Amino acid sequence: MANAKKQQRRVRPAAGSRRRKYCFFCKEGVETVDYKDYSTLRRFMSERGKIRSRRTTGACRRHQRQVAVAIKRAREVALLPYSSR
Repeated sequence: MANAKKQQRRVRPAAGSRRRKYCFFCKEGVETVDYKDYSTLRRFMSERGKIRSRRTTGACRRHQRQVAVAIKRAREVALLPYSSR
């Protein structure tokens, strides 16, 4: 009986029912991410100033790495904050 209740609670969405997120930079045809473009980089940061994950942003592996480096560089030059209150 306990196993039957556990199985009923675990409801997963059907495979392929979620909309796939595509990489913003691949769509726009951007080769390299520029650290000076802080308005675009803001999209890849949380309200607290953390870098969002690939899973959340939908960026491809290559561009996610470039975004992380660009955000870190922009923080060093004081274009973006390290954190917010």
